[in-house]
Amino acid sequence: MSLSAVVFDLDGTLVDTLPDLHAAVRALLGESGLDTPAAAEVRTMIGDGARRLVERALAWAKAPVDEAGLDTAYRRFLEIYGAAPCEASGLYAHVETTLGALAAQGLQLGVCTNKPQAPSEAILETLGVSRFFAAVVGGDAVPRRKPDPAHLLDVLDRLGAKPAAAVMVGDSHNDVAAARAAGVRCILVDYGYTAVPARDLGADRVIGGFAELEAALAGLPSST
Repeated sequence: MSLSAVVFDLDGTLVDTLPDLHAAVRALLGESGLDTPAAAEVRTMIGDGARRLVERALAWAKAPVDEAGLDTAYRRFLEIYGAAPCEASGLYAHVETTLGALAAQGLQLGVCTNKPQAPSEAILETLGVSRFFAAVVGGDAVPRRKPDPAHLLDVLDRLGAKPAAAVMVGDSHNDVAAARAAGVRCILVDYGYTAVPARDLGADRVIGGFAELEAALAGLPSST
């Protein structure tokens, strides 16, 4: 079956969001007088949604909280981050031109991210690439998020694409796991937010940047 849709992760794949996530984590912890982590430490906390990021940051700061306390911290984080989700974040090299080239080929493009919906849409709009995506589905917009395949399948449903005719492009285990369970081929970038090297995660292809994506898509084996 020929390729009809490409679905992208956001953080660490399309956009380097670490600077603004780091700033929001530091602001959140700083409000309580807690120690704040360096950017390299926050980088290891990204990938499973904002709530898990907050939970990991609080654990790093040795500030154990119950579920109610975590809920409060999460809501405050969303307020802080939501006020400035794209002050210092930026597209990785060749993302915009590659998205344009794929769209010109008639491919349907979507975003499947564990980041909440509102900042995801705001970042894509601010960076000038929202026009390329027919579907953007954040982690708080669905009952089950990556690595659950239902999240990716929801995006494909909105795009009107079948799993066998789609490819997931991401940076982490969550992207590979969701793609495999959904019957979707997967390409990983090697520069993203993952503690395990991308080459060890079992994707169909690993690329070093978006300049390589068109060739990687063309080189994937056909899905039946």
